[in-house]
Amino acid sequence: MSRIGKKPIVLPEGVTAHIDGQKIELKGPKGTLNTKVHETMTLTLEDNQVIIDREDDTKTQRMLHGTARAQIANMVVGVSTGFTKKLKMVGVGYRAKKQGNKLVVSAGYSSDVEVDIPDGVEVEVNKNTDITVSGIDKHKVGEFASHIRAIRKPEPYLGKGIRYVDERVRRKEGKIAK
Repeated sequence: MSRIGKKPIVLPEGVTAHIDGQKIELKGPKGTLNTKVHETMTLTLEDNQVIIDREDDTKTQRMLHGTARAQIANMVVGVSTGFTKKLKMVGVGYRAKKQGNKLVVSAGYSSDVEVDIPDGVEVEVNKNTDITVSGIDKHKVGEFASHIRAIRKPEPYLGKGIRYVDERVRRKEGKIAK
């Protein structure tokens, strides 16, 4: 059995689930999310817990079982508390600002980089260099944060670039004259 897959998902206060075959819809204080699990998985709702079962014990079924459970657990966290990713810009003249539904990033290129903010994701810019990406969908939040980071990844010699707040950049020593 998949150790992750057999754990029941406990629904916190304020979160409700509606199961219709392979489809599950979760509603909470932050919003609503829904997904469909693989046709070999069965979803049941018992005592404010979502339980996922599978047909057989093949390797593929075990993988799908754990994945389905993790996705639904992330949805429960998303509709109850939400997800945030924080980024920091390091470098002279590096800054970001929010203009309507776009994020404008100045990261050392000849022109500013404009990025459209997707639906379901909120962006907040503090002190021109601190960017906070938040939302209820873990996948969208993480993907958009990595898209912002990819504009100018941190480089190892001077440490300049866009990085996650908790990211540690390994610094290299430059050339040394004898």
